[in-house]
Amino acid sequence: MSKDFSNVLKEANLKVTPTRLAVLNVFSGDCRPINAEYIFEKLKAKKINLVTVYRTLSSFEKSDILKRVNLHKESIYYELDDHHHHHIVCTECAEFEKFEGCISTNLSSFSKEILNKSKKFNMIKEHSFEFFGTCKKCLKK
Repeated sequence: MSKDFSNVLKEANLKVTPTRLAVLNVFSGDCRPINAEYIFEKLKAKKINLVTVYRTLSSFEKSDILKRVNLHKESIYYELDDHHHHHIVCTECAEFEKFEGCISTNLSSFSKEILNKSKKFNMIKEHSFEFFGTCKKCLKK
């Protein structure tokens, strides 16, 4: 899927720069969550340093261009925030699979139940829902 990242940046009120476009293009070529270190390695030839990658990822997250994905790893992983989905992640080899939907029939009542029990919150804006287990390949080992 090729995306016009110049427009994405403009819509987020961010300046269109070669560095920002380069970082976003790494995401367009990868269909999996990726971390700053991976982006840095991919962009070494463009002489973009790791601090710049971290700052860029942070600004993209604040602008809702990227979202964090909890893969239960030490590094923070991101992916394009272009459609709602979740993941199943292998705890052995880190293989993952995206899945669409979120048990929408029960999600609304579940959210209400959480808020009714909460002493500190009145609203839920978003959620993250990941499954962790063992993939078929690792089960065969």
